[in-house]
Amino acid sequence: MLVRRSLRSLCSKANGLSSLARQTKPQHPADSNLKSLCLNGRLKEALFEMAVLGTEVKFSCYDSLITECLNQRALREGQRVHVHMIKSRYLPPVYLGTRLMILYAKCDSLEDARNVLDGMPERNIVSWTAMISGYSQRGCHAEALELFIRMLQTGLLPNEFTLATVLTSCSGPHGFKHGRQVHSLVVKTNFESHIFVGSSLLDMYAKADKIHEARTVFDMLPERDVVTCTAIISGYAQLGLDEEALELFRKLYEEGMECNYITFASLLTALSGLSALDYGRQVHSLTIRRELPFYVVLQNSLINMYSKCGCLIYARRVFDSMPERTVISWNAMLVGLGKHGLGRQVLQLFKSMREELKPDGVTFMAVLSGCSHGGLVDEGLDVFDYMLNEQGLKPELGHYGCVVDLLGRAGRIEKVLDFIKDMPFEPTAAMWGSLLGACRVHANASVGEFVAQRLLEIEPENAGNYVILSNIYAAAGRWEDVVRVRESMKEKTVMKEPGRSWLNLDRIIHTFHSSDRSHPQKEAIDAKLKELCVKIKEAGYVPDLSCVLHDVDDEQKERMLLGHSEKLAITFGLMGTSRSGMIRVTKNLRICVDCHNFAKFVSKVYGRDLSLRDSNRFHLIVGGVCSCRDYW
Repeated sequence: MLVRRSLRSLCSKANGLSSLARQTKPQHPADSNLKSLCLNGRLKEALFEMAVLGTEVKFSCYDSLITECLNQRALREGQRVHVHMIKSRYLPPVYLGTRLMILYAKCDSLEDARNVLDGMPERNIVSWTAMISGYSQRGCHAEALELFIRMLQTGLLPNEFTLATVLTSCSGPHGFKHGRQVHSLVVKTNFESHIFVGSSLLDMYAKADKIHEARTVFDMLPERDVVTCTAIISGYAQLGLDEEALELFRKLYEEGMECNYITFASLLTALSGLSALDYGRQVHSLTIRRELPFYVVLQNSLINMYSKCGCLIYARRVFDSMPERTVISWNAMLVGLGKHGLGRQVLQLFKSMREELKPDGVTFMAVLSGCSHGGLVDEGLDVFDYMLNEQGLKPELGHYGCVVDLLGRAGRIEKVLDFIKDMPFEPTAAMWGSLLGACRVHANASVGEFVAQRLLEIEPENAGNYVILSNIYAAAGRWEDVVRVRESMKEKTVMKEPGRSWLNLDRIIHTFHSSDRSHPQKEAIDAKLKELCVKIKEAGYVPDLSCVLHDVDDEQKERMLLGHSEKLAITFGLMGTSRSGMIRVTKNLRICVDCHNFAKFVSKVYGRDLSLRDSNRFHLIVGGVCSCRDYW
């Protein structure tokens, strides 16, 4: 065992030190001097005094030594103290044994810690909890759960700290099942309303995507602290339930909730999903007014929020003002630039990054994606080669997927097929989906049919694949095939995700669905939309009827196009904002060609700047010209 080998080597050193101590041993007790040395952080000198005292070292001296070893995370010195106990035949009480075990666990020497626990003739709840915590904090969840079960088998009941600790290990494929069992034990031992246990319970449920159960636990807590409030807000945000996260934060904040930097970072994640720039600015101002320390995680969240809200200037200001940047900081900024189609800036920032620190796999995915959105095919392939040949990083599936997307967007369909054949991996559904989308954009029906067939075998329940294939058939005028695809969807009860767009006006998020009739100002919106169409048609706008997947007459197709959710949102934005403000619209799906043209003409005719964020990227339209250069 590791502990026995390490202790054996230290014992030989201790023998020499003990002989020296016998020659120089003072005639008066030195234990007070040893404690004083420990209090002043002079650990090496304290160890010498330990050798001088020999078998006269007692509990208080060992306690001082182990405490200082813990303070300094001094593993080797702690092992010397342990060796001294063994050589002087000192049998440590449960307290000291537990402290020694905690020291080993804190120093990542879990095997040594477990040997201490197994060698203890008597253990209490603190001993068991310390070891369970050591496993849990190092990600050894199976070992933590196994030890917890062993503890229960001894007849010892857990306390609140044991339960809170073991719940953090209820993760992975069987984590929810184990967590439910621990929850039952929590109820039986009457710890359900304890704040530590409650925080761990709701965190466990949130990580298992059981947010309703997490909310139930949260609502039952008689008192809540910043940890529990942050955990439930983070749970909503991580699951994409952004509006719920925002509403809960507002409610708790009005009730006097204390916030820390993690609370605000979690809230910023939700605001990023909502593209709620005004709220994001308020949170930024609030962190400044409260003089919160600007930890890297909070600044990274600000970069992400500003980027996803289409405000790259502020994202770059936060990035440039950071006294310390991690790889995550650089990656967040690279992703933001890439989503806006600024491929050249992505490459420039990537070059600067390499001068400061080593990029990781996520960095290369961000750069490759940025090249893809910016149409920089050759540059993207050079980055892939640089990663493979000069950085020595083994590309993962995501990197190959980015190259597939890069080539597909550029219309190099045959090269994509060759690239997929030469990959060391089996192509994923995401790769085939990317290629299918490229076939739609570049009207390659033959390859599109082949790719769609592969996709429908892999994920027959994904409605998006059917829709894109229908688009390909509709663009080719193959209406019988369009009907056949629709019938297949009905037979398999596959439902298409409805288009949804939203914008934030006067701190209210207005959401529109395709052909929406539910908005309270629907009549006014319809009237304004008709007015818009007349004016932009005079300026040259012609509806792109190929975006309609129904074999109906042109007049009906045009009416269908007017019902697209982004058109309704843009129209409402024109009605509700000042003439100088930018209209910011977010959509859950990719924007269609007709809505893209519609937005450009609205910007040109009405002199308004538009920011359209779809599921893939941003479209910043100024004076009728889009930042994507019609390449998306």
